[in-house]
Amino acid sequence: MASLDRRFCIAPMIDCTDRHARYFLRLFSHRMLLFTEMITTAAIEHGDRERLLGFDSSEHPVVLQLGGADPAELAAAARVGEAFGYDEINLNVGCPSDRVQFGAFGACLMREPGRVADCVRAMKDAVALPVTVKHRTGVDEQDSWEELQAFVETQIEAGVDALYLHARKAWLQGLSPKQNREIPPLHYDWAYRLQALYPDTPIILNGGIRSLDECEEHLQHMSGVMLGREPYAHPWMLREVDSRIYGGDPGLPATRREILERYFPYVEALLQQGQPLTRVIKHILGLYHGRPGGKRWRRFLSEQGHRPGAGVPTLEKSLELVKD
Repeated sequence: MASLDRRFCIAPMIDCTDRHARYFLRLFSHRMLLFTEMITTAAIEHGDRERLLGFDSSEHPVVLQLGGADPAELAAAARVGEAFGYDEINLNVGCPSDRVQFGAFGACLMREPGRVADCVRAMKDAVALPVTVKHRTGVDEQDSWEELQAFVETQIEAGVDALYLHARKAWLQGLSPKQNREIPPLHYDWAYRLQALYPDTPIILNGGIRSLDECEEHLQHMSGVMLGREPYAHPWMLREVDSRIYGGDPGLPATRREILERYFPYVEALLQQGQPLTRVIKHILGLYHGRPGGKRWRRFLSEQGHRPGAGVPTLEKSLELVKD
């Protein structure tokens, strides 16, 4: 099994990193690691698996993130993910949303390191893929360095292949998921310390990172970095990932227009399947952020994209409003 390069990752984001967004983001970098949205074990057991898990081969390398707390259910879902061709299985131990708390998984599991370890073992026994965990530094009053270190050691002993650390704790009551991404203080120093203590376990830093300059600084201390909202909102920043992080960018588009033109065949295929143009528009609206005509371009797509018959010609016409 080839080792995954986790130096630069796009975080799993609900309502953002679906298959259409991942196809679009892949056009900016051949090498970065992409993640699905969190998909629960119950959805995989009872839902439309092709709709939930299907993806285009160009998205590789891509990680399936699972939500759940039952080792047997997670093992079954991991087997399904392996059959679909994912490159890694990741367990969400960081989401603090009310829906996730009601299901007693996500960030709640920070309180149960032994249960998380049981889940890791069950999934590793079930699949040949890497099994990883994305977690916080703590939750509520359980937020000391000693408790974080104990959590990490427990997962390493269970055989976890890598850890993705959102370097701030989560408050399970009183803060929204958005506030939990912004208000609790970041502990990059703890992340650096963990990676130094456990050099054989890749630890990928997530939280508050907004530029490639910051990424390069963190990579002096960590095995990888993970960004979420910033590259989703301003995807052109990803154009330099392969050159700056990986040392080369053969065959990547040189302009925003070329990015969109490479996206057109995918959009056309989607439309032929009966999907509306609105399925992809929200993922591309940040492409011309800060560029002349960018606001007019976004407004045009927002107004025209939902109209009957909207399609690739709509996207082509929108390019008349912007300069590359």
